[in-house]
Amino acid sequence: MINKLIIIGASGHGKVAADCAEASRRFSEIRFLDQAYPEQKTNAHWDVVAHADEAMKYVASDTLFFVAIGNNAIRAKVTDELLAQHCSFATLVHPSAHVSRHSEIGLGSLICANATVNIASKIGQGCIINTAASVDHDCVLGDFVHVAPGSRLAGNVTVEDQSFIGIGSAIIQGCTIGRRSIVGAGSTVLSNISEHTIVAGSPAKKINNNN
Repeated sequence: MINKLIIIGASGHGKVAADCAEASRRFSEIRFLDQAYPEQKTNAHWDVVAHADEAMKYVASDTLFFVAIGNNAIRAKVTDELLAQHCSFATLVHPSAHVSRHSEIGLGSLICANATVNIASKIGQGCIINTAASVDHDCVLGDFVHVAPGSRLAGNVTVEDQSFIGIGSAIIQGCTIGRRSIVGAGSTVLSNISEHTIVAGSPAKKINNNN
């Protein structure tokens, strides 16, 4: 059955999600809900039809939801609220992405154009593998992780819940990035990163806490 899609969040990231959904040809209709409604009524060439708080009005057997919010913690909160109301979720994969059939992709995750998820990797719920990012063999990503465009995760990397890997970063084989940590843009991670830590540089070094 071809489903309708409701995307929560009519931002730039929302446009990317809608473009992936449209390219997949899985949906008969794509519409947005956003906090900016009614001031904002379009996002690119898709309609913003209601305030995000009205999501429950759109629950139907032929409708899937997707949360397109870049902030990991807020994306987790909104997703949990919708799941508690028994909403059904889409997982979006752009047709140009390479996703091994021997990998696992969690509910509500987004795999963007030209991204790679290699064999035996596990991607959690609500993750973003952004444009041309690469997740190599045997990686494990927790829930609501964001791997920004052009980032590279070598084999056997673990990224725990709600962490952010900045654009163009590289993480060497076997490293663990702790929960709710941030890797700054263009960083090279050569060792494990503790939870709630912000690192940057090449090699990456701690610059602050992420509390």
